[in-house]
Amino acid sequence: MPFIIETCTAQHIGDRDEQQDRVGLFTHPAHKGALLAVVADGMGGHTGGALAAEQVIHSAKTNFQSNALAAGEIQSILAAAINDAHAGIKLSRFTSEQDPHSTACLLMLHHGRADWAHCGDSRVYHFRAGELVSRSVDHSHVMNLVKMGYLTEAQAEEHPQKNLLISCLGDTDDPKIDFGAASPLCDGDCFLLCSDGLWAYFSDQELGRVLSEFPVRQAAEILINTVRDRANGRGDNCSFAIVRLKTIVEERPVPPWKRSVAK
Repeated sequence: MPFIIETCTAQHIGDRDEQQDRVGLFTHPAHKGALLAVVADGMGGHTGGALAAEQVIHSAKTNFQSNALAAGEIQSILAAAINDAHAGIKLSRFTSEQDPHSTACLLMLHHGRADWAHCGDSRVYHFRAGELVSRSVDHSHVMNLVKMGYLTEAQAEEHPQKNLLISCLGDTDDPKIDFGAASPLCDGDCFLLCSDGLWAYFSDQELGRVLSEFPVRQAAEILINTVRDRANGRGDNCSFAIVRLKTIVEERPVPPWKRSVAK
């Protein structure tokens, strides 16, 4: 079934001195309809986080556009993008005085399906007609406590260490990479990739409602404005990408005997 892919990216510096998030959308030079969305939340000193996030975008784009996108190799391509970015970020320590790190989340549309991968606490959401289908699980201390049953997700949102990551790019250990997929895709499927500067201010239900009720650009404006209102002057960098699918309705020609004749 053919789809129209509606996309939008948005960023706001928040109340920080520097925008260290990066976001990107890329098409493939040889595969019509293939799309890659990327969000990276950089961390580490003046300009260090921004450089780390730039490395994520560069590695993701390069791995995506230089591969043939064979159906059985998508996870390997996504993992290579994250691992290559991790290696590049670690090497940058030798040429600078910063301590750069970054999260990464990537979503690829291809062959009528979606695949994604992430490391850190930048998230990938999948909504269908406004209802949450799946959400990536943060690589954070509090989400580990949730998995072990020590905290509820509501308690985790209020925990003072909710931003403490257990895995990210540029760290000493190799990045932990988790994957997700959706197949087949349906009319009304919507994917949101975002940094914690967005998701920290919304419930899943709120995000799904805004993304289903408004055109993607208007939805982006509403999300940014709501974040700014709720941050009360303490907002983080906010970056996200929206990818929404809409079925193409083919108009069939009306047979001559059914056409009305003007009088």
